[in-house]
Amino acid sequence: MLNKVKYTTHDLDVNGNVPWTKEENEVWKTLYHRQIDIVKGRACPEFIVGLEKLNLPQDRISQPHEVSKVLKATTGWSIEPVSAVIPAKEFFTLLANKKFPAASFIRTMDDLDYLQEPDIFHEIFGHCPLLTNQAYADFVESYGKMALNADPKQGQLLFRVFWYTIEFGLIHTIEGIRILGGGILSSHEETLLAVKKNHPTYLEFKTIEALRT
Repeated sequence: MLNKVKYTTHDLDVNGNVPWTKEENEVWKTLYHRQIDIVKGRACPEFIVGLEKLNLPQDRISQPHEVSKVLKATTGWSIEPVSAVIPAKEFFTLLANKKFPAASFIRTMDDLDYLQEPDIFHEIFGHCPLLTNQAYADFVESYGKMALNADPKQGQLLFRVFWYTIEFGLIHTIEGIRILGGGILSSHEETLLAVKKNHPTYLEFKTIEALRT
């Protein structure tokens, strides 16, 4: 049985910044440098364009206002710092209001490839580049609004759609199959596994089958 890792969360300082430590910035630096090269040729083109727009720091963790400035200028979105996994209703409310939750903690150097909860690298590197794309941003906003008006059973079904698209989806492009999901794009091993010559079996996305899975 895996031991549960205790993550260190931070409150914002008086200037609205997260007071990341030197060690935490080193974790970001390590994650960024091992991920930035392998997403090229594997991520969908819109993700790569989004990375260029965000121009994320390589040697330290991005501050919320830095990412929000770019998102607001491109699609009207912003980052909402949160301390941990938030309740579903709060999550959907944020999405419906063009706000993407970003955790105020990062994984440890000892657990680079194992994540118990979505951390700042997953959310900023994995998801935010595509939030600079209007079609993608509109989809996530619409998803949030729809989920807010859903009953519990419908909410479970909508979560499955989110899981197989926004988190772990692949997409057809003119260059072939590429990665869409932030859960893959923020993971070193899964990025390498998802798009390669001897790739896993790809299943076409079919809404009914996704809802039943």
